[in-house]
Amino acid sequence: MTSGSILLIRHGETEWNLERRFQGQSDSPLTERGVAQAHAIGQLLSTLPAVQPAEIVASPQGRAKRTAEIITEHLPTACELRFDDRLCELSLGSWDGLTYSEIARRCPGVFDNEGRYEWYFRSPDGEGYDAFAGRISEWLCDISPNSVLVAVTHGIVTRILRGLYARLPRAVALTLPVPQDRIFWLSGGAVKELRVGK
Repeated sequence: MTSGSILLIRHGETEWNLERRFQGQSDSPLTERGVAQAHAIGQLLSTLPAVQPAEIVASPQGRAKRTAEIITEHLPTACELRFDDRLCELSLGSWDGLTYSEIARRCPGVFDNEGRYEWYFRSPDGEGYDAFAGRISEWLCDISPNSVLVAVTHGIVTRILRGLYARLPRAVALTLPVPQDRIFWLSGGAVKELRVGK
């Protein structure tokens, strides 16, 4: 799909993450821990001499944008920061901003069986899987060969992006973990996990 290298990062912890409230294309600010996570990621990136990113690209949503801005403080001044709407989080439509229990009341059984991971795409007015995966795939295909970039985005985006990159089945990609203290290094068709503090 691409021969470039991607250092993939989920935004730092937010207030709504603490409340287990799904942000979708709504937003909430980073917590103090989220700010610290972003600084730690930036510091880790600065210690990887084999990786000299030419740019950092982020979702324009506030939580990803702020995380990217903090990370950029630790990168060379020549590293350009830009934003790409294709890295925005999945829209849950009228479910944006709701908790599990609030969604379950609106749509009983939505989390049952295979719904444990597929429910994201069952909102009556949200973004479907094909459209969501399509915009992420388009972004991947636009990456220049041999480029190295940092991408700061969101939980479900990081799942699907890693799945597309590594050619994982959809069902497997949707179960991938989405920590906020890791860097996923996508290179040569493989995904390597870099843990902050290790």
